[in-house]
Amino acid sequence: MGRNNYLFVGSVRGGQIAATMYSLLSTARLNGLNPYDWLKDTLTRLPSHPSNKVHELLPLARQGAA
Repeated sequence: MGRNNYLFVGSVRGGQIAATMYSLLSTARLNGLNPYDWLKDTLTRLPSHPSNKVHELLPLARQGAA
């Protein structure tokens, strides 16, 4: 199934980015977070968040926060 879904990603880099996003959203779901809410909150907080603490925004660090 994945092969058909990734057939038209456009480039190798596009496929890597898509795989990263699917992985993050699946990890959020597995950790009891609503993937949409997690992504919306993370993208809102990211511009003002210190770059050396980005790991705090990952789904594993926010487990059960929703």
